[in-house]
Amino acid sequence: MKTQKFWNSSFREDFPPGPTPLPIIGNLHILDRKRPYWTLLELSKKYGPVFSIQMGCQKMVVLSGYKMVKEALVNQADAFAERPKIPVFEATSKGYGIIFAHGENWKAMRRFTLTTLRDFGMGKRTIEDKILEECDYLIQEFESHEGSSFDTTETMNVAVSNVIVSIMLGHRFDYKDPKFLHLIHLTIENFQLGGSPTVMLFNTFPALEFLPGNHKTVLKNLEELYSFIQQTFVEYLKQLDANDQRSFIDAFLVKQQEVTMGKEEVFKNENLQSLVSNLFMAGTETTSTTLRWGLLLMMKYPDIQKKVHEEIERVLGSARLRYEHRKKMPYIDAVIHEIQRFANILPMNLPRETTEDVRLYGYVIPKGTYIIPLLASVLHDKTQWEKPGEFYPQHFLSTDGKFVKNEAFMPFSAGRRICAGETLAKMELFLFFTSLMQKFTFHPPPGVTASDLDLTPAVGFTTPPMPHKICAESR
Repeated sequence: MKTQKFWNSSFREDFPPGPTPLPIIGNLHILDRKRPYWTLLELSKKYGPVFSIQMGCQKMVVLSGYKMVKEALVNQADAFAERPKIPVFEATSKGYGIIFAHGENWKAMRRFTLTTLRDFGMGKRTIEDKILEECDYLIQEFESHEGSSFDTTETMNVAVSNVIVSIMLGHRFDYKDPKFLHLIHLTIENFQLGGSPTVMLFNTFPALEFLPGNHKTVLKNLEELYSFIQQTFVEYLKQLDANDQRSFIDAFLVKQQEVTMGKEEVFKNENLQSLVSNLFMAGTETTSTTLRWGLLLMMKYPDIQKKVHEEIERVLGSARLRYEHRKKMPYIDAVIHEIQRFANILPMNLPRETTEDVRLYGYVIPKGTYIIPLLASVLHDKTQWEKPGEFYPQHFLSTDGKFVKNEAFMPFSAGRRICAGETLAKMELFLFFTSLMQKFTFHPPPGVTASDLDLTPAVGFTTPPMPHKICAESR
């Protein structure tokens, strides 16, 4: 019935306009296969801030620009609060967890996650100490290269991942731990393959699952990650003490035992498995990718790096960094915000689905419609940013050098599905970035100039920088 309603609505005059689809494939033929958001940005110039596009037989509505994305996700938050069923994720998570969960299950898991993360110190001194401890390990790793060039990808992923892992499991891993490195490899590979043409094809035509392609690798990697998580929390269950909860997993297992028998149970193992996987993946890739963009941009713009160092000298000197120093470092705060805006690491956002019929910009969008809130169009909106295509920290600075907010800064999305780890991510970005900048000056490798550095994003579900190496010179 839902499909029938959807198709009927697509022929209504008040449904958003879009390019004419071809039979079976829809508009797949016009999309940039590597960076589909580039195509959507171009289409928004022709069709306006609300338009439709068809992937196979499924019509989607794209929201473009700050005003339209805010109107939908913030002003009409409840109507845009659902997540569509995406085949590659449904095949593994089956609607459990938090990121791709649905309805009441999602609400219960989000409540539990936010409460538990706060209980374990998110935004507080306890987590700050964990991050700063990890900063020390990361600095030692950078120093071990003694100024020679190296790729930061694996090291940065391990450092950032250790923070969320210490919350979930109650301990960190060594940077050379082979099992931990393998899990991170699976996670990063999935982010890289998640935006590939074959995964997009599988999501559009799930009946083609039998064909070879990246979707099979993604599914295999997720199964392996789930297997590790399953073994981990089974081990935790053997040692569980309700009066001494050491980790996020402990808190879930205690809750599982406390729930009254006979009620519809949400604290089941499938939710824990998906929840831990969601937090591990999201808590690793997005923050580490942002930090790698940050170091690349410092090499690209040495004048900005110099100003960062000057503020550190003025405020900190050689003193121990704390999160409270952020208030006294408006320039660094502005630089970190601008790194997030410029890097635009989740350009198509995570999709939404309407929970009811919605009127938007004069159009009617039916219940159950797949929505793409185009974050790239918000973070690079010409009406909101003075120089949207440039790396320009002044976007977040007043004329007298004070930090200023901008409502169009939405790297964590907005509304009901805003990133649950936003508070943690903000603390990590400031402490990791500033700790590294306090200890090092970053240069391109020998024979590479700042102008040689490529700021074109790589291809993937997120948009990391192209592979590159850095030199970290001790200060």
